[in-house]
Amino acid sequence: MCYHAPVRAQTARVIEIQQDPGGFSAWLTCPAQVIPAAGQYALAIDPKDALQPLSMPLFPMAYSKDSFLAASPYQIAWTPGTALEIHGPLGHGFKLPPTARNVALVGLGETSARLMPLIPTVLDQEGAVALFTDAPLPMLPSAVEAYPLSALPELLSWADFIAIDMPMASLPGLRARLGLSAHAQLPCPGQALLLTPMPCGGMAECGVCAVPAHRGRKLVCEDGPVFEVDEIKW
Repeated sequence: MCYHAPVRAQTARVIEIQQDPGGFSAWLTCPAQVIPAAGQYALAIDPKDALQPLSMPLFPMAYSKDSFLAASPYQIAWTPGTALEIHGPLGHGFKLPPTARNVALVGLGETSARLMPLIPTVLDQEGAVALFTDAPLPMLPSAVEAYPLSALPELLSWADFIAIDMPMASLPGLRARLGLSAHAQLPCPGQALLLTPMPCGGMAECGVCAVPAHRGRKLVCEDGPVFEVDEIKW
């Protein structure tokens, strides 16, 4: 087992809690250098909360100056004013191709919030965005079209890039959800954010978050949590 020395913690503070269609999210103010990019995460913990000894991975949903909106679920015990210790940014996030013009965002979990930071980037590239999910919809720009997952097989060929947010346990059934036949590949480049417990946050390579890949195994906390779809076994 390999151990990585932890990066010095920074201080973050909860400044606002807001209720979203999929639950609650939290605005955190913190040094700009620890704010994660789309698909990356930060580890945060309240050092005064003895009942929660493990850090919690926080994924960004939106940004403001020196702050970010941590997508649901977050630690419900946190309230405005709670001071946190935070490490970040951690892991590999989404890398949107600059040539992408038709981007499909696919949320297979209980929320599509972690995909939201990609929308401004696509629109800035004068691209089009479609969101496919059965989860409650967050606030979306008027330029973004939303569809249920059942519409995805018919519209998949429209996309020239696909970004997926999904629980790792859903990997075996991914082709069926996308309307693809057995062993078929995506019709365009795609990346997937895999959600699974990451207790060590890449600090100790504990192996809990291992995912099968075409070249051995990968750790979601360190090699991900965003992977090229054709890099992993599904």
